[in-house]
This record gives sequence, structure tokens and C-alpha cells, in this order.
Amino acid sequence: MLAIFDKSVAKSPEGLKGPESNSVPSTKDGFLAEEFSSVHPGSITINLGEAVVAYSPEKQNPLLPRLFAVVDGIFCLFQGHIENVALLKQQYGLGKTANEVIIVIEAYRTLRDRGPYPADQVVRDIHGKFAFILYDSSLKATFVAADADVSVPFFWGTDSDDNLIFSDDLVVLSKGCGKSSAPFPKGCFFTTSGGLRSFEHPLNEVKAMPRVDSSGEVCGATYKVDVDSKKEAGMPRVGSAANWSSHY
Repeated sequence: MLAIFDKSVAKSPEGLKGPESNSVPSTKDGFLAEEFSSVHPGSITINLGEAVVAYSPEKQNPLLPRLFAVVDGIFCLFQGHIENVALLKQQYGLGKTANEVIIVIEAYRTLRDRGPYPADQVVRDIHGKFAFILYDSSLKATFVAADADVSVPFFWGTDSDDNLIFSDDLVVLSKGCGKSSAPFPKGCFFTTSGGLRSFEHPLNEVKAMPRVDSSGEVCGATYKVDVDSKKEAGMPRVGSAANWSSHY
């Protein structure tokens, strides 16, 4: 799976861009989506203007399958397996045929429209091995997360124009981000308005840590929870899509 978000939609966090970022090509010409398609024959690519999402059903791990769905302008790429599917279906009022990707979309819609829970709890309630990328085209908002054990290979990076990119294919990602890429931090989620946060430790800040590759060169940072740093307040609960978009 691959998602490319314009910097107006998803701002790259501090530290992710490596020192040689200017040598990384911009992804605006579409070359990275084409690269993904060439490596993954039969893939589907959707260009939404501020976002590009691509999905391939081929070469899957049967234990961590990939899923893709679109509901009311909400695009979601999901990889992995949710263990408490039955409980989440009941919680969100979904039918028996709903699968993992539909559960994530409905969880997001509930958070966006009714806000009964803080965002960290919504992700924390998902038990299993997973990584997902969600884009709400109506609000131009992202919602991305990975489980606490890094069970699914999942990476992110930024190109020379500060566009933020997510993928489960590190080779493809590196062609668009170079050394301005890193594994997505475990137990964390990223949103357009809230940036990177930990759902395991929602009251603590997440800080960039310098990273050196196997050749000794500095590259995109990793991110870890700062146990000594506390947020001033918890995540707000909101009651409308408009408020969620601006304050989440």
C-alpha cells in the first residue's frame, strides 16, 4: 500500500527529513505511484489531488492481508488482522459482513461526527496486528496508525517538497524519500491536525531521535515517547465534523 499526501494535508514532523533531502526528487510528477504500479502489477491507484493512494492485492502475507475500501469519500488502506472484530462490530453497530477496513472507517466516522471517545482510545481499542492509512477527502484529513508491536512492516518519509508518504514497501518509499524515511513509530497514530501522537501513552510527547543507517549516515529520525514530557491537556472531544477537523 502507498499513500502520498501534499504538505497542505499532512505536515511532515520535525526530524523526519534527512540532511540530504534536497537530492530527493519531488513526487508531484507521479513517478512514485508509477514505480509502485510497476513493482506491484495489478495495483489500483487513485489520484485525489491533495492525496494519492495505491493498493495491491498481490504478494500478500496470508496472516496479515491487505484490504481497501471507500465509504462516503473516506479512503482506507488496511493491512493486518484485528482480534476483537466481533466486539468492535457491536460497538460501532456494524453488520456481520463488516471486515477490518470497514471497522476502521466506521471508527473514524464515529470519532469525527460524534466524538464519544478521545482519539487515542479509538486506536487503543483495536486489538491485533495492523497498520492503516485513512484519508477523508471531504475534510482533507488523514488518520494513520500502527499497532504497538510493529507487527506489520510500515514506513513513512518525506520528499524534497515536504510531501508526506506512507507505505508497507520500503524499497518503493525510499525511491521517493531517500534517507528521509524511517519505520513508522510503534503504538502511534498521525492526524492532519494533531500530528504524531502515542495512543499507548497519550499524555506524553513523542520526540524525534537521530537515526544512523548501516553505512553510518544520518537519515530520517525515529520517534519515541518522552517519559519526562507531559501534554498540557488530553485530546478534546468534539461534536461535529467541522470542529473535529480544526481541533482534533
